[in-house]
Amino acid sequence: FCVSSMTGPLQDSHRLSVKTWTEEDSDRAESTLSSILALCVCRIVSMVMTLREWAQKSLAEETERPDSFLERFRDAKRPSNSACSQCADPDLIHSAFLTLFVRRRKWKVVVLSPSDDAYYNWLIVIGAAVFYNFTLLVVRACFDELQMKNVQLWLVLDYICDGVYILDIAVRLHTGFLDQGLLVKDVRRLRETYIRTLQCTLDICSILPTDLLYLTVGMSYTPLLRFNRLLRLSRLFEFFERTETRTSYPNAFRICKLVLYILVIIHWNACVYFSFSKVLGLGSDSWVYPNASDPEFGSLARSYIYCLYWSTLTLTTIGETPPPVRDEEYLFLIFDFLVGVLIFASIVGNVGSMISNMNATRAGFQTRVDALKHYMHFRHVSKVLEQRVIRWFDYLWTNQKTIDEQEVLRSLPNKLRAEIAINVHLDTLKKVRIFQDCEAGLLVELVLKLRPQVFSPGDYICRKGDVGKEMYIIKEGHLAVVGDDGVTQFAVLTAGSCFGEISILNISGSKMGNRRTANIRSLGYSDLFCLSKQELMEALQEFPHARAQLEQRGRDILQKEGLLEEVNVSAGEELEEKMERLETSLDRLQTCLARLQSEFNSSQLRLKKRLTALEHNITTATTGSGFLSDADGSESVSGYTTN
Repeated sequence: FCVSSMTGPLQDSHRLSVKTWTEEDSDRAESTLSSILALCVCRIVSMVMTLREWAQKSLAEETERPDSFLERFRDAKRPSNSACSQCADPDLIHSAFLTLFVRRRKWKVVVLSPSDDAYYNWLIVIGAAVFYNFTLLVVRACFDELQMKNVQLWLVLDYICDGVYILDIAVRLHTGFLDQGLLVKDVRRLRETYIRTLQCTLDICSILPTDLLYLTVGMSYTPLLRFNRLLRLSRLFEFFERTETRTSYPNAFRICKLVLYILVIIHWNACVYFSFSKVLGLGSDSWVYPNASDPEFGSLARSYIYCLYWSTLTLTTIGETPPPVRDEEYLFLIFDFLVGVLIFASIVGNVGSMISNMNATRAGFQTRVDALKHYMHFRHVSKVLEQRVIRWFDYLWTNQKTIDEQEVLRSLPNKLRAEIAINVHLDTLKKVRIFQDCEAGLLVELVLKLRPQVFSPGDYICRKGDVGKEMYIIKEGHLAVVGDDGVTQFAVLTAGSCFGEISILNISGSKMGNRRTANIRSLGYSDLFCLSKQELMEALQEFPHARAQLEQRGRDILQKEGLLEEVNVSAGEELEEKMERLETSLDRLQTCLARLQSEFNSSQLRLKKRLTALEHNITTATTGSGFLSDADGSESVSGYTTN
């Protein structure tokens, strides 16, 4: 009992000591684990910071947003374990990774606009691949020698084109379209829209690996197995349409496109003729291609050139080819003749219409010249003046100045028309002294009103004493300020100079009034921009503050030149004030008169309605009383008879 009683407490103390040691060890292990975890979290955070900074430098799309999670670690070189343990929040780390993933995902998504240069450049690439398949597959399928001589080259080119086809599907999935005038950039919507189209089915069929069947049938049949690549022809036509709208020479491009169509049709027909000859037997009769055993016709180049020559003669209906012998040859030739007549007739018609369109401008211009010549001959105009007029027209045509700018720009909306006018004329208009530092709105209105004019050598733009109704800005040419004799030159005005701007402002107190102060004559052919006084005043009605500034600027210029009378200025200003008050009163009176007139008309209308109603009531009452009196009389007569 004693031993057992002694061993019991010893065992309890031993168990207690073991328990105490285990708790200390577990605490130490937990602290070590927490420090390791904190260190791992710190490294993860530093990696997140590095990735975030890299993404921001790569994207450069969005402004940096304040992030409390990253700001805690931005300046800390190596945080302590306690700090790391405090900030190691899984939600914050998850949000940081999610933000980085979303930004990188946005960076990868690219949506092309059909009007962008990048989309057009891609059309060039896919158009080249389609044209390669469209022209070389048929010749490789018909001429076995061409296919078998360069097998490795064809395989490389074919698979490069297949890669371009696959990339084209990705481009179509990321090509936006306009919906209510806005470019759709939602990738999911673009994908759904493209998948529902017939073009998606054709694109998928065009990249099916049908050419792998060459492992079974042989390499010579590879071009035939790849004919599904021709389902992408719409891309080639789209490239032609885009180029036609983007080029500065659309008529020349249309002619080149038609010539290309002709060559491709002749090329295909030549290949089909050679293949048909192989089916019937080479050299079996005079109509088919001669036997390849003949050295003269055995080479590949001679075979293709002969077939191309035969196809050209047949499709152009020139003839001069060996006559057919078999029924199959007759049918083939009939089909070729029909194709040649239909296709080439349409092509020639298109060429004729394009040439006529190209000459339409010349024809219209020549019609105007002929009409003017007929008029001058009918009115017996002198030969000298007639020659000047003809030379003026020749200058217009030679320098391509026959285009009516107002007529050309009339089809554009007002905003685009204003932007074009600003791009062309704004710098020229800013050279005028009185228009410097004017309101932008006024300058926009004025550039839309500038009209080009061309003067011949010796023409007077204005003479001394004439009433100034226009101002002029020199675009090209040289003008001379001459004396009354027309010979003495006082100065020469060059491009960028302007004159007549003071006379169209109606500045009161000017000693010259609105009269021209000099004779200005064109030395050669001169191109000028003209702004009339009426158009300037119409524009200034919407900008009264700018009008006051222009008039004050004109007064300053006249005062510097000593052409302003101060007395008349004040009198003129008083007169202008009186005129403005008179105009205001007149407008008020007109408004009152219009109101009184409307009230009078309405009251007169009401009076007419009342009179009409009164007449109707009187007529009704009179008719009713007469009817009653007749009835009473008849009753009295009947009663008298009865009695």
